[in-house]
Amino acid sequence: MNNKKEIRRKRTDFGLAMTERRAFFSVKSLNGSKKIRALSVLIGVIAFVQILTWSPLFAQRSKMIQIKGSDTMVNLVQILAEEYMSRSPGAAIAVLGGGSGTGIAALINGTCDIASHSREWRQREIDQAWEKGVKPRFFVVAVDGLSIIINEKNPLEKLTMPQVGAIYRGEIKNWKEVGGPDMPIVLYGRQSNSGTYVFMQEHVLGNKNYSPDMREMNGNAQIVESILQDQAGIGYVGVGYVLEGGQVRKGLKVLNIAKDEKSAAFSPLNKAAVDSGDYPVARPLFLATNGKPNQAIAGFLSFITGPEGQKVVEREGFFTIGAKHKEQNEKNFK
Repeated sequence: MNNKKEIRRKRTDFGLAMTERRAFFSVKSLNGSKKIRALSVLIGVIAFVQILTWSPLFAQRSKMIQIKGSDTMVNLVQILAEEYMSRSPGAAIAVLGGGSGTGIAALINGTCDIASHSREWRQREIDQAWEKGVKPRFFVVAVDGLSIIINEKNPLEKLTMPQVGAIYRGEIKNWKEVGGPDMPIVLYGRQSNSGTYVFMQEHVLGNKNYSPDMREMNGNAQIVESILQDQAGIGYVGVGYVLEGGQVRKGLKVLNIAKDEKSAAFSPLNKAAVDSGDYPVARPLFLATNGKPNQAIAGFLSFITGPEGQKVVEREGFFTIGAKHKEQNEKNFK
């Protein structure tokens, strides 16, 4: 009885115990036809593994396109991937966030096929890429009117770029200093691996540090939820995160922003103002590849930058790319 239990234990550890495997694959002790049959079985197992490895299903899985990066873009790119896969049998795409910096690092280190980023690459990132044999090509897939948001109970309607910068540097601490109610300003922003964090720092804060009082959130959605619950709060998010059913989400207010005190203020929801540059906090959204994209990646990028993909971009609250971006994209396909 004990012997039988021991045999069962050996078989359930890893299928066959090592002693039994040695017996299975040992043919020296066999003679004649038994040796031939044993060798035939072994060859058959090896052939089966090879066939499985080279099967279309295995090949398809091995060609899955890995995309990593911008939190601002993650929902948009996920929806674009789903739309593309529904139209392209055999296509397999995985999309992850983590921040623009995370995606850029992943492309440089060869752990993803496409990096999504809401800011341009820094020179040191380009240098690192070339040192590792990575030659990035950039495709603009959408345009974002970065939105400065407050709680709808705050009566303020507009700010200037210098005022937004001073608020996030911690120089302006009370809403009354910019024409709002008498209450302390509560800052909500992103973490330093975020492309939006970097874009704001470079283009709005004048490359100066954020206030140490800023609450660093994991993503756009967290900022939106925080502003909904905080009448004194201010945050910055991609324009696609402020809309729900084509309208500004209930409980939020999107501020009009002016370049300076002498300029008119515009909304990031105004496509004409974003396209013309009158809205001063607009930016392109990128997907980057290592060199000329292969056939599978080029197919996906062509869909995104083409008419059907751009309809999805617009439907999700972002803005479609213009003629200059299209021209640059075409060059990078070649």
